[in-house]
Amino acid sequence: MKKLLSLSAGAALTAMLLGNSALAADNSGQTLIQKGQYLAVAGDCAACHTAPGGKPFAGGLAISTPIGQIYSTNITPSHQDGIGDYSLAEFEKAVRQGVRRDGANLYPAMPYTSYARISDEDMQALYAYFMHGVTPVDSRAPATSLPFPFNIRMSMAGWNMIFAGDKPYANDPSQSAQWNRGAYLVQGLAHCSTCHTPRNALMAEKSSDALAGASLGTWYAPNITPDPHAGIGHWSADDLATYLSTGRSPTGSQAGGPMLEAIDKSFSKLTPADIQAIVTYIRSVKPQSAGAAPGNVPASAPRFSDVGLMNGSAPQGQQLYDSHCSTCHQPDGQGRNDLPALWNNAALHRPVADNAVMAVLQGLTPTQGQAMPAFHSAMNDQQIADLVNYLFKTYGDAGVQTTAERVKQLREGGTPSPLLNLAQGGMVVVGVIIVLLIAGLLFRRRRKQPR
Repeated sequence: MKKLLSLSAGAALTAMLLGNSALAADNSGQTLIQKGQYLAVAGDCAACHTAPGGKPFAGGLAISTPIGQIYSTNITPSHQDGIGDYSLAEFEKAVRQGVRRDGANLYPAMPYTSYARISDEDMQALYAYFMHGVTPVDSRAPATSLPFPFNIRMSMAGWNMIFAGDKPYANDPSQSAQWNRGAYLVQGLAHCSTCHTPRNALMAEKSSDALAGASLGTWYAPNITPDPHAGIGHWSADDLATYLSTGRSPTGSQAGGPMLEAIDKSFSKLTPADIQAIVTYIRSVKPQSAGAAPGNVPASAPRFSDVGLMNGSAPQGQQLYDSHCSTCHQPDGQGRNDLPALWNNAALHRPVADNAVMAVLQGLTPTQGQAMPAFHSAMNDQQIADLVNYLFKTYGDAGVQTTAERVKQLREGGTPSPLLNLAQGGMVVVGVIIVLLIAGLLFRRRRKQPR
């Protein structure tokens, strides 16, 4: 009997130990998944891989690029249409090197050139989240169909050899832990350079001009280096932290377009410690003087007069402002409550008027605060140009103006990349050269034949 009780007690103890071990493993796995979820937010993965009204990470979002539309893929753990069959090594190769499981190259609309900086530990956490924390969706995203020669994905292999890397971030021992964390996030998961760094003729980032500002085709991503004139050198650390957390800064900046989306879906959900780390790093990078506005700004706020509106002599820009904007922004442009003032507004101190045009065309819809309606159907191209030019001349930098033609381009998605014509022209030239070489060889062979 004692032996039986002893065996029973031993079995119970063994079960308890095994149970605790399983529980510990489960907790460890859940912790890894939760860490991966946070990293996916930091990487803003949902912004590109979730279509409007679609299921999370099921893809299908049309991403406009200068060479055509690229559709994001399904990255749920669906075995049928997603990445459910990916091993950790295959997942890592796709994220860091832009190479799919089937060996095909991804387009760099997927910022794998930045994601290459992700550490091995964080890559494991991301893999755990996407495999076990995301609901599988059996839905195939539309196929990307770019014009020739960009429809040949193998061409990206050469581009990757020149411009892409696959080495994770290595801490700089001369810097603080906070600085290194900020550098890791900015250079990697947050992929800030993807938008804020200008690109060369082959659409690769110009590392020498890091974060100096760049056009995204429609919206303009401004210079975010510490330069006091072209960048954000006049912002305090608190100004930048507030902007990243809320989309608004005491300096008169309100996020719009892709940056508003990044703040709503990513930056605003980061921990205060990570926001401070990003601020610390951004304020330390090399100042860049590119992208400064002309500086044609009045010394004081303009005095409002409605005489021209009353007698009908006001320019069309002022009339349009009175009809569409003055209710919220006030007739004198000083704003009210939580609606921003236009005087000293950062959107009117950019080197180009594109962001103001895009805000009028598309509106602004932050998750917090009042939305700005879209006016794309209420005004034609000339009216929007007149309104925006009035705003810059009255409340911003009068040296910046736009045209109806530019508004039309922005309404249609921006200016196509010259790389498209260059590549197609280059392929024609290569084809002609090959034909001439073949013709020359045939001619020489005929001449050598005995007659």
